[in-house]
Amino acid sequence: MRKEMLILIASVVSLTAFTVRAADSGEERAKDAARAMLGKPAPRLTLKTIDGDSIDLSNLYGKKAIYLKFWATWCVPCRLQMPHFEHVYETAGSDLAVIAIDVGFNDSLDAVQDYRRKLGIRMPIVLDDGRLGGALHLRVTPTHVVIGRDGRVLYVGHLADAPLDEALQRARGQAGASGITGHQAVKETPSIEIGERLPPQSVSTIDGKRFALRTANPERPFTVLVFLSPWCESYLATSRPVIAENCRNMRAQVTELSGDPRVRWLGVASGLWADAKDLREYGRKNNLTIPLTLDESGAIFREFRVNHVPTVVIADNQGKLLQRIEGEAASNPKTLRDAIGGS
Repeated sequence: MRKEMLILIASVVSLTAFTVRAADSGEERAKDAARAMLGKPAPRLTLKTIDGDSIDLSNLYGKKAIYLKFWATWCVPCRLQMPHFEHVYETAGSDLAVIAIDVGFNDSLDAVQDYRRKLGIRMPIVLDDGRLGGALHLRVTPTHVVIGRDGRVLYVGHLADAPLDEALQRARGQAGASGITGHQAVKETPSIEIGERLPPQSVSTIDGKRFALRTANPERPFTVLVFLSPWCESYLATSRPVIAENCRNMRAQVTELSGDPRVRWLGVASGLWADAKDLREYGRKNNLTIPLTLDESGAIFREFRVNHVPTVVIADNQGKLLQRIEGEAASNPKTLRDAIGGS
């Protein structure tokens, strides 16, 4: 019982520390990531709600202001801000479209539907496949994006505060516009499936080196990409303990096997709530010796259709994708060793 209590206390301390950090840095991260978008035409994309309806953003530009809130069911500040979001939806007139965008990271349709039912959420909800978040440079949850009636990005922030309310008022007060140009369509990234080859590209690791995803080396028959998040083990320990344990388990497997000379390793970290400094600290704290890269834009995650961590993809020395390890399979402490034929 004492051991269980200590684990619980440690989880609460980790969660509290992350929440405090979120309050300190979330607004800064959201604004830094979005600075280049402010004043620019918003992206063109048709969204599918969890109820099967379609929302074509292009049809709203020039007619209505748009309020997009990016959130997740495991996100503590998202839940704390939900009453404000619901109030905006309830009081929105015909000049404002309010849409809830679940970021689709370590979430599921069942979790979102259960969350909606428990909190009584009524606005349209979209489970993002990563494309909208990528187009709007999503870095933290929650992130509030306000698009003016002129179809341009007016405001991006992390907090539900007076500046957000003022931005909503400004957006709604703008005159409508017609013939707006410059909206870039958000294209779907072709996915890499089992049996297909890794893309012939290289990525930059956090130590400044290049890592080629595809390379022919008979002495190293496996390339293993480990998709991770530096905060999975700590922050999700309370809200998603199974996922946190899977992340811890997979990290332990990678640490144990990282010296295998047959394997080229690359840790690919999500850019959601993480930067290069966070990734370096995670690697140092956990004695990770494999190369690490920060997928800041989420492009690699989307290319491999990775929506959950941990996920591991394994390819041969010709770059052919052999296997994926994710979900329940990540809970087996021998999954990775068995996949690469370890002893």
